Order: sequence, then structure tokens, then C-alpha cells
Amino acid sequence: MTQVAAWGEKNPFGRSILNPLVIPFGKGITGTVAQEREPAIIDDLLKDQNYIPDTEPARSEICVPLVLDNRVLGVIDSEHPAIGAFGPADLETLTTVAAMTSAKLALLEEAERSSRRYNDLLKTHAELSAEKDSRRALETRLFEARRLESIGRLTGKFAHDFNNLLTVVCGNLELLEGEISSPDAQAFLQDGKEAAVRGTKLIHDMLAFSRKARHVPDLIDLNKVVADICQKDDRGFGPIVEVSLASQLWSIRLDRSATDNALRNLMTNARDAGTATGRILISTGNVRLSRSNMPPLTNELEPGNYVRLRVQDFGSGISDTDVYRIFDPFFTTKPVGSGSGLGLSMVLGFVQQSGGAVGVTTCIGQGSTFDLYFPATTADGNNSLTKRP
Repeated sequence: MTQVAAWGEKNPFGRSILNPLVIPFGKGITGTVAQEREPAIIDDLLKDQNYIPDTEPARSEICVPLVLDNRVLGVIDSEHPAIGAFGPADLETLTTVAAMTSAKLALLEEAERSSRRYNDLLKTHAELSAEKDSRRALETRLFEARRLESIGRLTGKFAHDFNNLLTVVCGNLELLEGEISSPDAQAFLQDGKEAAVRGTKLIHDMLAFSRKARHVPDLIDLNKVVADICQKDDRGFGPIVEVSLASQLWSIRLDRSATDNALRNLMTNARDAGTATGRILISTGNVRLSRSNMPPLTNELEPGNYVRLRVQDFGSGISDTDVYRIFDPFFTTKPVGSGSGLGLSMVLGFVQQSGGAVGVTTCIGQGSTFDLYFPATTADGNNSLTKRP
């Protein structure tokens, strides 16, 4: 037992005990009283073999145990320099003080338990709320994934059947080309062939969204892809295209043609967003994704190494109601005849078919940013994705 409170010379400033006395349980007068749970009055300490002198030796002592719920919490002890200084009246007074102190300690202990229970309830409530929010978010993502999957299956079946019909149309147009000599007829035939080519591209985009397009992935340098496209479109594209390419960019395995088409679609959308500054920013970078820094994406990715392709515009942005539909096939906010509405759906299908995901951030009046994440690969072409718990 250790002194925790004192009154007198050991606590002259009423703050802390000077040289607190330490007595083993069951030793000395106070230790014996605590062990036996019975009060004691010692008339002459020098005649008591259990007496353990403190810094100021005394001649008489009274000691009463503090008992709470059949537990000994400590003792209240008083010493006096004179022999036989304590009597029955002092014992009754100190016993009353001990009982009141024990009752007060019981109240404090109950208050502490109530505080702990309250804090535990708050913690449990917060955990339940977080779990509920997480479940809602998962249900929303599952619903969105199933919705896009259903649309993809429908789009893929339609594109496959329509592609067979379009093949017949294109074949017959080629046969007619050798049979027609009239200039007017040739012009009409050329219009038909151009329409068939546009239809072929439309079908290809639909198949890309439904993840049924045939891709031939190969090791590519994404920096070179971006540089090549920007150089080709430097004069005729319109807005100012700023490029920021990361050094020592990791390799990725992608279909080069599909990659070109995806980037061109994003650049076209950025241009059509009507940027006030006439700027489009394209950048690349190496990204290590973990559970703690995973951004909001169209689909879940495993933690690991990814190469990010970012296309950012500073235009009108996308409204909250439209941002959840931008990847739906045939959805477009452009005027009738200005677009097929398959650009972003094709981008999403290509990225997901390549093992990646798309992230979108947008703000009305400030523009939109599209991030494409592709799994990084090693020099031999193997996936370098590293799963972490």
C-alpha cells in the first residue's frame, strides 16, 4: 500500500505528499488492518512490534479500513506524538469518516463505469453507423455494376447481330462499286460506304463497352502513345493541349489501337466541354494504390502498382444527375447529331477489359478530370500487381 493523501507535516502545501510511505499488504499496523479488515487503536507504538516508523515517529495510532463491496480499498490512519491519544470516540468518528469515504468512492466508481459504458455505446453506435454507410455504399456499387453488366450484355448482343448485317451491306456495296459507272451513282455509293464505315466504328465501340471487342495487348510506353497523338493533333485539334509525362513510367500491356481511341475520345470530350481557357491537360504517372488511398473508381481494384493516364479540362463540368450516367451507352448531353454517346462507354469497356478502372472528378463551372488506371507490368510482360492485406 502507498500513501495517496495526507494532512500535516507530510503535506505542508496541500498539494502532494512528500516521501509517501510504502507498506506491503499484511505488514505493519496499516497493512495488518487492511488484511484483517478490523480497526485498531495502538496506545504505545514503541511496544508494538508491527509498527513501521514514518519520517516523523509517533507514540500512538488509530487505523480504520476502507471497505467497498467486500473489497478493501485502503485504510485511514492517524498518528499522535503522545501515548494513548486515541479513544472510543475517536474510533467512532474515524469509522464514520471511513464509511462516508467508502460511499463516496462507490459513487465515483459507478460514475466511472457509467462513463465507460456511455463511451462504449457511443463507439458502438459510430461503428454501426459506419458499417451501415459502408453497406449502403457497397449496395450502390453492386447495383451500378449489375446495371452496367445488363446494359453491356444487351449492347453486346445487339452489336454482334447488327455487325453481321453490316458485313453483308459492306460486301454488297463493294460488289456494286465495280458494276456502276454513272458519276451520280458512284457518289451515292460512296455515301453508303461512308455510312457503313461509321456504322462499323459504332459497332466496334459498342463491342468495346460490352467487353467483347478483340484486343491484342502488347507492352507499350504510354508516354510515347500520348506524345504521338498530341503531335498528330497539334494543328487541327483546337484547344491548347498541355502534356506532363512522368519520368521512368512503368510499362503496361494494352492494345495500342484501343488505347489511341480511348485517349482521342477523352480529348474530344474535353474539347467539347467548352473550356473557357482553351486548355486540356494530359498527364501520366506511376501510382501505388492501397486500401487506405484507393480513390473512387468505376470498379474495384486490387492494391498494387498502376499507371495512371489523366485527361483534365477546365470547362463546364458535369452535373450530379449526369455524372452517374456518363458511361451508359448512347447517353450524351450534346445536341442531337453531335455525338453517338458511345465515347465514354467505349473508354470504360476498354479499361475494364484491360484490368483497370476509371475515376471521375468534376465540378460545375470548373471542369472535369478523367483518370484511367492500368495495371503496371514488369519488363518481361508479367503483371506486377502486388496484393496487400
